[in-house]
Amino acid sequence: MQLGLHVSDFTWPGGPSRLATDLTNIAQAAETAGFDRLSVMDHLWQIQVMGPPEHEMLEAYTTLGYIAAKTSRISLMTLVTGVVYRPPGLLAKMVTTLDVLSDGRAWLGIGAAWNEEESRGLGLPFPPTAERFERLEEALRICLQMWSDDESSFEGTHYQLGRTLNSPPNLSRPHPPILIGGSGERKTLRLVAQYANACNLFPGPDLERKLDVLRSHCEQVGRNYDDIQKTVLYNFDVGRDGENVERIIDDIGRLAGLGFSVAHGRVINVSSLRPLEIIGERVVPAVAHL
Repeated sequence: MQLGLHVSDFTWPGGPSRLATDLTNIAQAAETAGFDRLSVMDHLWQIQVMGPPEHEMLEAYTTLGYIAAKTSRISLMTLVTGVVYRPPGLLAKMVTTLDVLSDGRAWLGIGAAWNEEESRGLGLPFPPTAERFERLEEALRICLQMWSDDESSFEGTHYQLGRTLNSPPNLSRPHPPILIGGSGERKTLRLVAQYANACNLFPGPDLERKLDVLRSHCEQVGRNYDDIQKTVLYNFDVGRDGENVERIIDDIGRLAGLGFSVAHGRVINVSSLRPLEIIGERVVPAVAHL
């Protein structure tokens, strides 16, 4: 079982003037603690579940590029990019750039987008749900084409590219891994089966059913279900002195029993670094064999 750190809140005690230093410390501490991957949200305003929109939020790919320069091992990704935030050709180029400059540590985390308030506020396109999913599938096809030797044009319903040139090419082979976020049974999990290396599901009592649905989609498209990495959101609250560690280990054990290989989420009070130290000392060794 692997652990992923999701950094979704940049409103820390030191304020904006210390954001770069605090983020460096967090990323390096996560790498030292044994986390396999680090993600940031692809939002431009803070989301309601985390705080008011006025709270600090950093642009995702600038942030990942910064973290890449401060780390050496940990994989880097968004959880997840809204497909309508960037044209797919530009998105593929950005992820490729991150992959090259991080020595092959980039992932593409992507989804259909949902934050209409943010999009309208900053003038980003936000078409209806059905169209966003159409754009998501076209974006996946464009990225895969740009991460291949095929430089031909792309003609889709929503995107037209004259030449899918991508130089320098990605270091990750055959391409940066693709994670599709969301648990929609009819569209999202079908796209996972058809295009993705990993899914990311929300925790809840229906997790086992969601995996069954994914397995069914894999059968329909001729994909090996076991080739898809199953990731689940999990918020780590170790407590002030690690009093919650055993519960966390038990929870992760149950998730591993369902077939998940990555628990990925926020670490409560991460800016203090103490929770990351506890996880590195106690959680990572305990779950490494799961």
